[in-house]
Amino acid sequence: MKGLQPEKIKIMLVAGARPNFMKIAPLIKAINSRNEQKNIRPRIKAILVHTGQHYDHNMSDIFFKELGIPEPDINLGVGSGSHAEQTARIMLAFEPVCLKEKPDWVVVVGDVNSTLACSVVASKLGIKVAHVEAGLRSHDRTMPEEINRLVTDSLADLLFTPSDDANINLKKEGIPATKRKLVGNIMIDALVSRLKQAEKSPLPHRLNIRPGQFIYVTLHRPSNVDRPEVLSAIMKKLGRISKKIPVVFPVHPRTRKMLKKISFRPEAYSQLILTEPVGYTDSLWLAKYARLVLTDSGGLQEETTYFKTPCLTLRPNTERPVTIKIGTNKLTNLKTMEADINDILDGKIKRGKIPRYWDGRTAERIIKYLVAG
Repeated sequence: MKGLQPEKIKIMLVAGARPNFMKIAPLIKAINSRNEQKNIRPRIKAILVHTGQHYDHNMSDIFFKELGIPEPDINLGVGSGSHAEQTARIMLAFEPVCLKEKPDWVVVVGDVNSTLACSVVASKLGIKVAHVEAGLRSHDRTMPEEINRLVTDSLADLLFTPSDDANINLKKEGIPATKRKLVGNIMIDALVSRLKQAEKSPLPHRLNIRPGQFIYVTLHRPSNVDRPEVLSAIMKKLGRISKKIPVVFPVHPRTRKMLKKISFRPEAYSQLILTEPVGYTDSLWLAKYARLVLTDSGGLQEETTYFKTPCLTLRPNTERPVTIKIGTNKLTNLKTMEADINDILDGKIKRGKIPRYWDGRTAERIIKYLVAG
């Protein structure tokens, strides 16, 4: 009968890489909260699939622990490789999972290889796909993430957007209004839920840093860390800046290898603090209390906008222009980076606002749409 809801729906949640975990955690929390309510139908059976795209403990397992995400129901364990190799392995491993579980929805998040691979598999099997964080565009197809976004959004049955500009992008691409759902930024859900824990972080004591008196740096994109001459130039500039103010740089494993290759000597700069990758709550503390953040991470552009922390994004473009138009973000490059940092240190700070629906309730809105689905 039309309109009759099933007793239970099965939703498969896919997490592949570190940024995905912060987006999956609020969804699991919202599903559990709904299932705890009496006389609510349909009940939701959630199946958590970890593709294993990030397999280093500091880049994966620690995030599950910190965010309260249960052990994955299924771990595909694909590991690293070229984009083609990794995507192919995910598809080969994910297809039998879908055939066995027969979910009503496959929910993918973000823009990593797992997002694209699982969307293609589910779509070909006739399983409905929902994309969380849809519609973001850098308009730079040299970025693998941009290809992942475009393909995933073209296949998805529901596209959950974080901001108005994402909706506009999808409309221009011909995605019908019935598929586009402005729900807000799910990263802010994770942030809000972990803020109290972040305030208790032992990291500032361990690193001997104080609020407002350090710079927080994260770099991982190939354009910044895979080319020796570029990374060498960045590190020399950070070294000079660190003579004025401590610079905290948790180093991605790939970046650490490159630093050894270029023979960079951090011990030459007493206030340049290179650490192992930090957990999510530690990162939140750093983002909230930094004098400024220098990054190439999309997530940090959003978090700094919420915290109203000045942010410089070391990229020629961003798929999150709302953080520039409304928030505290500004694009920088290798030539202007040092001057841009000095401007902020000298008090030339951009005042930002928090975009619409960045309120910590995005996951609730997503689950409502999936159930109505």
